[in-house]
Amino acid sequence: MVMKQIAIFPMIVLALAVTVLAAGYRDIKASEAKSLLAANKKVFLLDVRTPEEFGQGRLQGAVLIPINEVERRIGEIPRNRPVVVYCAVGSRSGLVAGFLSRKGYREVYNMADGIVGWYRNGLPILR
Repeated sequence: MVMKQIAIFPMIVLALAVTVLAAGYRDIKASEAKSLLAANKKVFLLDVRTPEEFGQGRLQGAVLIPINEVERRIGEIPRNRPVVVYCAVGSRSGLVAGFLSRKGYREVYNMADGIVGWYRNGLPILR
C-alpha cells in the first residue's frame, strides 16, 4: 500500500505542475504577495475591482484597471515586470491573470484570496 502511494505521488506532482504551466500564472496567497512586493519593488500591482471597491480600500501602490477595461488598457500593464493581480476574493483576478498569460505576460500571479485575504492577515489597506 505504501509503495503504491509513493508511486502515485510523482504523478500527482507532475499533474499539478502541468496545470500551473497550462494556466500560465500562479495562484498565491496574500501573505506570499506581501513578501513578493517587499522583495521586488518592480512588481506591478494590478487591482481589477470596480472604482467603487477601490475607493473603499486598496493596497499601497496598486493601479486600478477594472476587469471590464483590461483588454482595452492592456498597454498600461508592463510586460517586463512581474504582475500581481487582485480583486476582492480572487475570482476576477484569476480571469485577468489567465488573460495576461495568454497575451504573453511571463510572470503573472493571482492573489487568490484577494483583498479579503490581505485584510484577514492583518496587512495594511489604504482608505
